[in-house]
Amino acid sequence: MKQFIHVLRNRLKRIYDRLHNENFKNNLLQAIPFWIASVITGLIAVLYAKLFSWAEMGTAWLIHHDIRWLFIVMPVCFVIAWWLVYKLAPNARGSGIPQVIAAVELATPRYVDKVKKLLSVRIIIVKIVSSIIMVFGGGVVGREGPTIQIAGSVFRTINQLLPCWWPRISKRNMIKAGAAAGLAAAFNTPLGGVVFAMEEVTRTHISYFKTALFTAVIIAGLTAQAILGPYLYLGYPDVSNLSGYIFFGVIAVGIVTGLLGSGMARVILNIMKWTRSLASVPKRVLYIIACALVIAAMAWFAGAHVLGSGKEIMTHVLFTNDKHLPWYMPLIRILGPILSFTTGAAGGVFAPALTAGASIGAVMGEWFQVTGSNVNLLILAGMVGFLTGVTRTPFTSAILVLEMTDRHNVIFHLMLAGMVASLVAYLVDRHSFYDHLKMTYIHDAHHEEAGSK
Repeated sequence: MKQFIHVLRNRLKRIYDRLHNENFKNNLLQAIPFWIASVITGLIAVLYAKLFSWAEMGTAWLIHHDIRWLFIVMPVCFVIAWWLVYKLAPNARGSGIPQVIAAVELATPRYVDKVKKLLSVRIIIVKIVSSIIMVFGGGVVGREGPTIQIAGSVFRTINQLLPCWWPRISKRNMIKAGAAAGLAAAFNTPLGGVVFAMEEVTRTHISYFKTALFTAVIIAGLTAQAILGPYLYLGYPDVSNLSGYIFFGVIAVGIVTGLLGSGMARVILNIMKWTRSLASVPKRVLYIIACALVIAAMAWFAGAHVLGSGKEIMTHVLFTNDKHLPWYMPLIRILGPILSFTTGAAGGVFAPALTAGASIGAVMGEWFQVTGSNVNLLILAGMVGFLTGVTRTPFTSAILVLEMTDRHNVIFHLMLAGMVASLVAYLVDRHSFYDHLKMTYIHDAHHEEAGSK
């Protein structure tokens, strides 16, 4: 007994000495803000997902009663969603990912005010409200990109609230970890969040912030899972008994989706450049109303599945025996994000891009006359290829789709689709969609600084 007490006393003393070790205290204090921000991110991501789902259900209820209501509700919602962003937080428009990338590059004492305009509590509120109104009005937008900007805002705000005596934490690392945590919580894809942070958000070697990055992803993901439970974004599609020649189809799908994904991004950028020249508010409102009416007309003639993020299309073609989609569905699912995104309201292109890619894979699978499991593979490859065409992140796209479906046996097929799409997209535009938009925000920051001088 005396020996046990002696051993216990020595261990307690070592623990006491460790707690009073300055390095340990500093490391602990530096970790706490990441823990707090990650929990808050997970909670907001769950709430946002619920609100987004309820908004889509509201749209379905409206269509069920009378689809003609879309011609009134959509223009009103689109204009309100844009007006909130225009008046309250112009940097809350669109996806939010370019804003986060720009904030990472501008995260220096020189541009503190500029970063605050990109990531803040106001951005969080306006982002959520505008995108929810947009999706209730039938906008073809997603919540994943906005969740990343929301998470970046949470992490930056927590960093700003730290007292002056707190150990210094890199603002860049805080924002990067927030971006990864946001994507992980939105899709329930932790690896996708980590790879996204490395491939898209930052060019810094992971060794400089790997602990913060992994911690943020794990805590945010576990917080979301604690409420929603462990889930897959899509489920478990059948990709067994694949044909030996199917990789030729994967390459073909990668080529088509890479071209169309980068082409869609190019069209959006050109339209946004044109809309910025519309100086008067009435002209901008007329354009927004026109976009809403065109999407409403598409829903009237082609069906309600042309609205929203399109997740129901992905689940339908992956998990039913009816793989048929009309030949024009990919065109409609590409036109919808173009019209929705260029309104200037909040909303992302991640989920719509995945849906467009899935519809292309389904249509091409029918052209190739392949079997059910092979069609499923082409659908998944289309999702990877189209998202890569937009973002130029083949590994993030492949891992996201892999984690959404838990189909590890086709990881090489998905990576092949992503690499082919990335190479082909380079022919359309050397830079990604987010790179172009990021430079817009950085240019605005520099222009404001020059103007203030």
